[in-house]
Amino acid sequence: MKKLLRIVFVLFTTATFAQAGHIMQGVGAVNMSMGGAATAMPLDISGALNWNPASISAFDGKILDFNIGAFSSSPELSSSIPAGMMWPAGAFGPGSPASPPVYGTTKDDRGISPMPALAFVYGKEDSKSTFGVSAFGISGFGVTFPQETNLPMDGNGNPNASWDPTNSNPISYPQNMNGFGHIESDYMLLQVSLTWSYEIAKGFSIGIQPNVNYASLELSPNPLSSPSMTLGYPVSDKASAIGYGAQFGMYYASEGGVKVGASYKTAQSFGDFEFSNTYLDGSAAPDVAFQMDYPAILSFGLGYSTEAFDITADYRNVNYSCTEGFEAQGWTQTGSVQGFGWNDVNILSAGLQLKVVDKLPIRFGYTYSSNPIDKDLVFFSIPATAVIKNAYQFGLGYEFSDKMKINGVYHYGTSNGATTGNLLNPMMASSSNPYGAIPGTSVGYKMNTSMIMVGITYDFAK
Repeated sequence: MKKLLRIVFVLFTTATFAQAGHIMQGVGAVNMSMGGAATAMPLDISGALNWNPASISAFDGKILDFNIGAFSSSPELSSSIPAGMMWPAGAFGPGSPASPPVYGTTKDDRGISPMPALAFVYGKEDSKSTFGVSAFGISGFGVTFPQETNLPMDGNGNPNASWDPTNSNPISYPQNMNGFGHIESDYMLLQVSLTWSYEIAKGFSIGIQPNVNYASLELSPNPLSSPSMTLGYPVSDKASAIGYGAQFGMYYASEGGVKVGASYKTAQSFGDFEFSNTYLDGSAAPDVAFQMDYPAILSFGLGYSTEAFDITADYRNVNYSCTEGFEAQGWTQTGSVQGFGWNDVNILSAGLQLKVVDKLPIRFGYTYSSNPIDKDLVFFSIPATAVIKNAYQFGLGYEFSDKMKINGVYHYGTSNGATTGNLLNPMMASSSNPYGAIPGTSVGYKMNTSMIMVGITYDFAK
């Protein structure tokens, strides 16, 4: 099973996709253009399969939906240390000054990533059952921050005369200068699902969806490993894990156009990521195992449809605080990181579809997400900086025929400022300073995202 899913994963996601947070905002061009709102508004099969398995009862036929997007993000990592922290006055001879305040920003150089989605639904007008299958990339994060080159000292520890402390990022200094050096992370989660919806009464359906998941994770350096006193933190290879879970839903559509939906996706429980580690000098480092599950999500939706428009809104709660890998926080006794320590996330999605032009629907969407990262724990989430607070979408569709439709969307997201906290050091952790916060220091990150996506929907039954 793991080998088969790995093959599908490689074929389906040929490159990393960073995205608006650990939880994907939506799936497919239509659902993304509606801000991800679909729990009570099944406008397309991809959004329906992703957010409410009961709602696929709204579709008849043999419908295939394929989407591909080009996604880009611009994370920025900043940090600062106060004057005198690097060396005291006179450290390099009589009369030599103390180090000045040091601060700088490192920009991500990852580039554009693809975002595919594939779904199929089969339903008959005279049948109470509707079936679906899907393969979605539902989660991911990743950064590539290069090592700082504007350094205060050379390889022999001598002061660098050309050093500019106002454009020098301490968190990105080499590990032998108490930084992390080159920082890179890649996390991707592919979910393959089988879905069954059953219409209990006219307009009211229930649905169930078992899921099989494949995830991969790579970290450089790997803070989940205990550091060496002389060699620092190791880098990891790409580890993978299989996970299982399910989703349940209810959907009701009245004859007057009011629609109501609710769904619950269980936590997707994974086996351990088993990392093989290597120190920067090429020597072998101890292997380490880490479990990181996908959180449970509770969704409620309300919608209203007329001949001229569809309007809908979703509320979601993402239960990070009880999820393995995100629940734990702080350092171990050997200096490794126990977990991200994220709080629960509240998400509000809203979308409007205008149908005033024949065969040319126009869509607008907005998504708000709360920040799961506590200010005291900002340091631990440097590999997963994709926290988007506000996202805006605009989409169009065109119906070529009863059989084929094409849809497109443009997305723009922003973190609405930086998430900031202190630099941390496990050697400074104590009962009064549990995370080892270094006074006077700061670390923070922010980002914007943009994406263009197109999708084709084809109904083989028409």
